Amino acid sequence: MSRILAIDYGKKRCGVAVSDPLRIIANPLDTVPANQLLKFITDYVAREDVQTIVIGEPHKLDGSDSETMTYIRPFLRQLKKALPDMQVEMVDERFTTKIATRAMIDGGVSRKDRNNKSGLVDRVSATIILQTYMEKLRLATSPSTF
Repeated sequence: MSRILAIDYGKKRCGVAVSDPLRIIANPLDTVPANQLLKFITDYVAREDVQTIVIGEPHKLDGSDSETMTYIRPFLRQLKKALPDMQVEMVDERFTTKIATRAMIDGGVSRKDRNNKSGLVDRVSATIILQTYMEKLRLATSPSTF
């Protein structure tokens, strides 16, 4: 099977996560400056078998697009132009940063290590986005027991 790549897109930094080839586990991959993300992805896709790229779709609590979508839309156009045959999916990412921060606190990660400048929260958020997508795929393909 091919891998799935996930992105937590930010104005300055983007967290990137990737599945294992069997699509069982989501793993943090890297934190990349936003202006270098397209090159990072095209380089990664050139050396790894990736079938789908999943991008977190930020919404406000009322369901409307957040400000970050103004940065994501141009990136999506560039991505589709660079990789026209790549399947690109969007996943609602509300609360992923809060969930990632809470998971790091619960896991005993020090305040210094979870400092936003390190990019750890971005990688963990991308991992949560990817895990959410993979769970959605599993639910869609698993037989109903009812």
